[in-house]
Amino acid sequence: MDRSQKADLVAELKNVFAETGVVVVTRNLGLSVAQSSDLRAKMRDAGAQFKVAKNRLAKIALEGSTYSPLGEFLVGPTALATSSDPVAAAKVAVEFAKTNDRFEIVGGAMGTTMLDVNGVKALAELPSLDELRGKLVGLVQAPATKIARTLMEPGGQLARIFAAKAAA
Repeated sequence: MDRSQKADLVAELKNVFAETGVVVVTRNLGLSVAQSSDLRAKMRDAGAQFKVAKNRLAKIALEGSTYSPLGEFLVGPTALATSSDPVAAAKVAVEFAKTNDRFEIVGGAMGTTMLDVNGVKALAELPSLDELRGKLVGLVQAPATKIARTLMEPGGQLARIFAAKAAA
């Protein structure tokens, strides 16, 4: 990797850190290509990214960002899982770690809040942004549906009475 490629990678990582809602630092201790591809596909489906970067370059990209304390986790074979949804990357990483013993979570951060392994696992158990939106829409919609049903019920009863009288 020459100097310009390294500069491009650092700039790309800086953009990722500026736009992301959560960063999960993972350690992959010998994942196969198939396992790594599977993890990347799961991350992509959840709206997250999984990137293996040189620790030195990642530390340079972290400087000056809200995620700069993550530099202490970047030791050994690490990778970064990021997403704008604060739950997506953590959820996929924790699920993958449950099924694969060569993949472990080191820590992470959500904004300025540092997370240890248990913090990342707790974050993964929260509902995603889309799930929360769906629940909120359901809660807002339920009273309107009940009001409409209540208002329509007397008219429906009258229609059934007239239909019964007409049939008799």
